[in-house]
Amino acid sequence: MTTSILLILGGLTAAILASRVVVDRARAIVAGTSVSPFVIGLILLAFGTDLPEIANSIAAAVSGHGDVAVGDAMGSVVTQSTLVLGLLPLLAGTLVVPKRGVVPTGAFTVLGLGVVAVLAADGSIARPDALVLIAIWVVGSLVIYRRTTRNQQLTMSERKESRLRLVVTTLVALALVGVSAMAALWGIIVVAEALEAPEILISFFVASIGTSLPELAFDVTAIRRGAVALAIGDVMGSSFVDSTLATGIGPLIAPTEVTADLVVKAALAAMVAVAIVTVMLTRIERHDWRTGVILLGMYATFFVILLV
Repeated sequence: MTTSILLILGGLTAAILASRVVVDRARAIVAGTSVSPFVIGLILLAFGTDLPEIANSIAAAVSGHGDVAVGDAMGSVVTQSTLVLGLLPLLAGTLVVPKRGVVPTGAFTVLGLGVVAVLAADGSIARPDALVLIAIWVVGSLVIYRRTTRNQQLTMSERKESRLRLVVTTLVALALVGVSAMAALWGIIVVAEALEAPEILISFFVASIGTSLPELAFDVTAIRRGAVALAIGDVMGSSFVDSTLATGIGPLIAPTEVTADLVVKAALAAMVAVAIVTVMLTRIERHDWRTGVILLGMYATFFVILLV
């Protein structure tokens, strides 16, 4: 138990430190280009900070634990769109909500979750099902990119570095974030198992919190450094990745069986969470402690609903 707690603390610390490097490199990459910070957060950073979910999906599917793979992905959607997004103004202060890209990202995420509910209704996720989910991620990313790219440039810092070097160091830092979060996740799971918690609760709530740590660490750092669009793009992009790519990548390698009623229930809960958050972000100008508390209340509500 002591080792597990140390892994949790060490993993969190390493993830936060690595996230600072990612913020600096990501902002440098988009400086002087027409690619919006939201898109960088949506595609590059969301994929990188979702490495724990992707790795967990593959490992769980290969080992025959389909409920863990899908439960973690669905739980991460709920966790990121409510808990993580709700904590941001409490940890990093009030932020102005960027509107561009929110609606299409939310819409494609809801679509992906709806497809998961339909495909899992027969108690399995096969390779054709996985291909459909990954195709939604690819098409959705292209559509969102086209709708959010604009002729707006970020101010270039005084220090000049080649874009190739920036990309490489960003990916290395993202990998470190993922590995650190996986160490924390392992500790969380060991603690949960010691308490004899059911597997579905570990995957949907405990595991999803562990694998969402990179998003929280990165987004708080990004907001504190003035990169709000990167942070919001990462939160929404991570939910999109979880609902499509992370859910499908494991079954693509090893088709897996799932508990149909539980997966459908989890996917529908995630759909409701994303839909509410998308509408909220389009209606408000500032995300402060009041809207943060509302999102935290939503997370608690989903916890109660899924336990019933």
